[in-house]
Amino acid sequence: VEAEDPAAFTCEHGGISLKDVGFRYGDGPRALDGVSIDIEPGSMIALVGPSGSGKSTLLSLLLRFYDPEAGTMEIDGREIRGVSLEDLRRSMGLVPQEVFLFSGTVADNLRLGRPKATVAELNAALDAAGALGFVQKMEKGIETEIGERGVRLSGGQRQRLAIARAFLEDPPILLLDEATSSLDPDSEALVQGALHRLFEGRTTVVIAHRLATARRADQIYVLDGGKITASGTHATLIESSDLYRRYWTLQSLELEEREASAD
Repeated sequence: VEAEDPAAFTCEHGGISLKDVGFRYGDGPRALDGVSIDIEPGSMIALVGPSGSGKSTLLSLLLRFYDPEAGTMEIDGREIRGVSLEDLRRSMGLVPQEVFLFSGTVADNLRLGRPKATVAELNAALDAAGALGFVQKMEKGIETEIGERGVRLSGGQRQRLAIARAFLEDPPILLLDEATSSLDPDSEALVQGALHRLFEGRTTVVIAHRLATARRADQIYVLDGGKITASGTHATLIESSDLYRRYWTLQSLELEEREASAD
C-alpha cells in the first residue's frame, strides 16, 4: 500500500527495523526466512555470507524493488509499504557493486540524484570522495565525456564517482554493495578511504565482501541459506561463528600471499 500523501514521510533519523522478514523469488526456495534486524540511527551494520545467502535480496527489499511475503520492514518506525517509493528512495543512497554510469559528462552523472547541484557542490562531493584530483586532470574537468558505462575510467575511478554521487545526495541511510575486492590494492585503499568518510553520520548497511570492512561495523550479521546464523562484533564472531572464522582465515591467507608476491 502506497502512502496516501507522498510528502508525508521524511526520514529524520535513519533507524531501521526488520521483523521476521521472509521472501522468495517465484516458486524457488526462501531467499530470506525469518530475518530480524534492528539498526540504530547512525550506526553501521555489515552483512556477510556466501553467495545466495540473501544479502543482496535484503537491500532489494529495503529499496522496494520487491515486497516481503512475510514480516515487517520499518524506517523511523514507519512501515515502508506505507511510504511512497519517491520518499523512500530519496532517504537512501545506493553504492552498488556494478556502478551505473551513462554516456555523458562527469557532471551529468553526478547530478543524477540532484539535477540542480552547483559546480561548487559537485567539486565538494568529488573532493570528499577522493575523486577531485583525477577529474581535474581530465581534458575538460567535470565537463569531460566519460563514455557509455564510464568506459574511459578505471574501476577505482568509477567507484569514486559513485561515492561522490552519494555524497552529493547526502542521504540519511546508505546501502552499499561493496565492490573493492576486484580493485588493485592502490585503488582499493583510495576507495576505502572515501567510503569511511561517506559512512560518517549515516545509518549504513553494507554487504561486506572484504571482512576488513565488516570489522569496522557496529554489528555484523552472518547469513546462510536466507537465515541469520550468527551476529555480533568481529571479535565475538571470530569466537562464535565457524563460517565467519573460516572466511576471516581464508581472506587473511589471501592477503598474506598478495603481500608476499608484491615484495
